[in-house]
Amino acid sequence: MQYGYKSPAIIITNPAMRKIILSVLGILFIIGAVLLAKKIIASKTKPKPKVEKVVKTVFTDIVKNTTIPIIVAANGNLMAKRRVDIYAEVQGIFRKGNKLFKAGQLYGLGETIIKIDDSEYKASVKSAKSNLYNQITSIMPDLRLDYPDFYPKWQAYLSAFDMDKNTPELPRMVSEKEKFFISGRGILTTYYNVKNLEQRLSKYRISAPFRGVLTEALVTEGTLVRSGQKLGEFINTDVYELEVSVSKEYSDLLKIGEKVALTNLDKTREYVGKVVRVNGRVDVASQTIKAFIEIKDSSLKEGMYLEANLDARAEENAIEIERNLLLETNQIYVVKDSVLDLIDVRPIYFSDKKVVIKEVPNGTTILDKPLMGSYVGMAVKIYKEKKDKSKK
Repeated sequence: MQYGYKSPAIIITNPAMRKIILSVLGILFIIGAVLLAKKIIASKTKPKPKVEKVVKTVFTDIVKNTTIPIIVAANGNLMAKRRVDIYAEVQGIFRKGNKLFKAGQLYGLGETIIKIDDSEYKASVKSAKSNLYNQITSIMPDLRLDYPDFYPKWQAYLSAFDMDKNTPELPRMVSEKEKFFISGRGILTTYYNVKNLEQRLSKYRISAPFRGVLTEALVTEGTLVRSGQKLGEFINTDVYELEVSVSKEYSDLLKIGEKVALTNLDKTREYVGKVVRVNGRVDVASQTIKAFIEIKDSSLKEGMYLEANLDARAEENAIEIERNLLLETNQIYVVKDSVLDLIDVRPIYFSDKKVVIKEVPNGTTILDKPLMGSYVGMAVKIYKEKKDKSKK
């Protein structure tokens, strides 16, 4: 008895046919997946925003070539033009004088700076002078008898002889007989020995060779001073010198007598000096030459730091710009039709912040201040047109 109908199943028994069907189904699946992926990607793609072109604003200047004075900057410390290192040539106790031997003490010309106890040595000098006096006295009777013409001047010499003063010069001997007679008695030898002792006695007192100030005192009153010992330093405060080093290329341009402008370190005071000496030798290591500038001013002190501006020469048909505007390739940026461009220039002189250049045509618009990220062809906008002026 049959209760229902059941459709027969299709069974593929051929293995080759099965493989073909599975391959077709796989390809269709892959194609469908690729199409679906493209559709999804296309649905998420957004349009790229348009980049706005940025035009930077620049500061410019109009070139006008003029004559640029080249100022050579130099610096150094002041030194007194006249200075003396005080040394002892004799030994003794440093005695107190009219003024204290201290740094900063003023002394006039010829005033005693140091006095060393000379009582013992002075006694030996007087003894030698007494011996000379006795020798001359012993020959006076013979002079009166044998050489009466010479007697009056030697008698006058003895009358003027003073033990407390320097030994006077011997009378002038005009004849050979007189010279032989005086020399034969040993008077000339004794006289020059006395003068030698007196010369050494004068070294117990050190006087000021000029008006000035004691800048260094290494001993005090009551100290035992030894021969060859440095006692201090003495300078004249009226005239100072500034030693500066200048590049050898300007050595022939520095003339003796040229005026030089000087300033102090704080730029608060200005002075005027003049070139008094130029060294004739170039320093091998630095290739510089030393020049000496003389300055007179009551406000100056030794050791002060000054900056000098030397007028070396004047360069015609040139301009002066900031050093950071000049590229390493000796080029500068110019503005042509609101676009940056480069031109070649010839540097003449470099200072700390400025550079003098040539071969820039008049009327050229150049950058007045450096621009970060600048390049040839960059579009720019001039901030403010300046009036034509000469670059100084």
